[in-house]
Amino acid sequence: MIHEDLRERPVSEAGGERTPAVAAAEQWLLLVHQLPTRPVSVRVRTWRRMQQLGAVAVKSSVYALPNRPETREDFEWVRAEIVAGGGQATVFQASTIDTISGDDLREAFRRDRNEDYRLLVRAVEKIVRAAGARRRPDPRALAKAVRLWRDRLAEIEALDYFAAHGRNAARAAVDRLEALSGGSRTATPAASSDGTIDPTAFRGRRWLTRQRPGIDRMASAWLIRRFIDPHAVFAFAAPDAPRESGVVTFDMFEGDFTHEGDRCTFEVLCARFGVDEARLRDIAELVHDLDLKDARFGRPEAALLGALVEGLRQLHPRDDELLEHGIVLFDALYQGLVEPSTPPRTPTTRSAGRRTRARGA
Repeated sequence: MIHEDLRERPVSEAGGERTPAVAAAEQWLLLVHQLPTRPVSVRVRTWRRMQQLGAVAVKSSVYALPNRPETREDFEWVRAEIVAGGGQATVFQASTIDTISGDDLREAFRRDRNEDYRLLVRAVEKIVRAAGARRRPDPRALAKAVRLWRDRLAEIEALDYFAAHGRNAARAAVDRLEALSGGSRTATPAASSDGTIDPTAFRGRRWLTRQRPGIDRMASAWLIRRFIDPHAVFAFAAPDAPRESGVVTFDMFEGDFTHEGDRCTFEVLCARFGVDEARLRDIAELVHDLDLKDARFGRPEAALLGALVEGLRQLHPRDDELLEHGIVLFDALYQGLVEPSTPPRTPTTRSAGRRTRARGA
């Protein structure tokens, strides 16, 4: 087994601390643990966490996930939980595993997700058949079922690292349920059913997020500064760092504001604080497509925004500077989406020619 301890050699999210040869070889993350015999709850909790993460058991006490920034964070959380419970755990990155080939391991991930999709389809089709047999199905019950199974579908898709073939059938089943309920998917998630949060309750707070901000964290920080607290202060922490009391966490594992179902953190913040306008919906679609990579909205300009964000990450090694420049970027995007109050004047042939010559000068 070829591996190295992530704690001995940390890997930056941007990949700046690895040589191209090493980065290309790294494919898997392995969590190796030794759990205490007592209390039994530590073993049960660890097993459940592995199921929640969609990890595959390579051998006894060894679990695998694809090597990605978000899975590194997940495994580090589990490692911290095991150590806190009196056990031992280490996270490794591996290019090969001597007990199983890469293709077989990928197929194991697909097999697990296909089973999840199969169970979802069976449950949803049962609801559809029962509703179809009634003369007047309860619309509230159907709407609740749609929300429930859309959320469950999003949970499975978040763990579908290698595109299991059952995904399309599961999506089609939930779509049939939603059509039966008389609803339709909206481009922007609605606010929470239990009401929105008063932004004044979050003024003067310190906001904590992960290191090396990316698209979702930049957009979320901009939203916080513009619509929640114009004087918000941001801080950064490693996934397993202890949490300070009184801080608000966002876009972090089990954070106060983070991914919910098939929504990124930016979308969740918009919904929870009741911030809704056309420009924000446009930005939300761009952030969603880039962060979740599911092409849900198919915004062609998302690639350019992603390139700008990646350029900022390469230009600014300090997290605080990077985030501030990201906030400026989203401020410019927000202002640029303002529709002009009057239609633009069509240039005359003479003025257009003058501009052409100016560009060529």
